Amino acid sequence: MSDPRIDDEAVLWSASAADREGRPLLLLLHGYNSNEGDLFGLAPYLPLEPAIASLRAPLRVDYGFAWFPRVVDERTDEVGFEGAVRTAEAILEWLDRAAPGVTSVGLLGFSQGAAMALELVRRAPDRVDFVVNLAGFALGGEREGDERMSQLAPPIFWGRGADDEVIPARMIEHTQMWLPAHATVDERIYEGVAHSVSDRELADVAAFLRARYAPTAA
Repeated sequence: MSDPRIDDEAVLWSASAADREGRPLLLLLHGYNSNEGDLFGLAPYLPLEPAIASLRAPLRVDYGFAWFPRVVDERTDEVGFEGAVRTAEAILEWLDRAAPGVTSVGLLGFSQGAAMALELVRRAPDRVDFVVNLAGFALGGEREGDERMSQLAPPIFWGRGADDEVIPARMIEHTQMWLPAHATVDERIYEGVAHSVSDRELADVAAFLRARYAPTAA
C-alpha cells in the first residue's frame, strides 16, 4: 500500500490565504465513508477566530473516503486499524506545506475522523492545542508521544450519543480509561442521540471552542 497523502485541491477553507494570515487553524476531519463537505457545514455555527480547513481523507471507500482501513480478524472478530499512524504523518506533512507558520492548531473530528484527531495529537502532542471528539474513540496500543501528551494534558471535548450503536462498547470503554490519563477531558453524553451530532451538542462544542480562543487573562 502506498503512503497516504492529503489532497491539497480537495481542502475546503473558510477564508482566503490572505485572510488566514496570523489566525489559529481549526482542522475538520470527517467520518468514515464521508467527505470534506460534511463537517464543513458546521462552520457557520463555530467561532469566527480560527481559519477552518476541512480535509478529505486519503482512502477511497464505497461512496466516500476513509482515514484508515478497518481490518477484521475472522478468527477473533477483533477489528484492527491499519495505517492510522501513516495517515497522521500525512496530515502533519500537509500542515507543513499548507500552513507552515500557524502557531495554534485545533482538531474537530467525527467518528473515524475523531479517532484520527486523537491519533494525530498522540503523534505530535506539541503541535495540537485541543481536540473535539464527536462520536469517536481512541485506538489501542502505545505511541511514542503518549507520555508527552499526558504531561501536556490537552483539552479534549468528547461528546457522544447515548443511543450510538455504531461504535462498539469495548472501544468506548477503552477510550473512557485512556483519555483521562492523557488529556483534560470534557465528556458529554446526550440522551436520545444516536451516531450523530445534536443541536445541544453543537452548542456545547461552540462554547468549548470559544473558551479555547478567548484571550488569556492579563
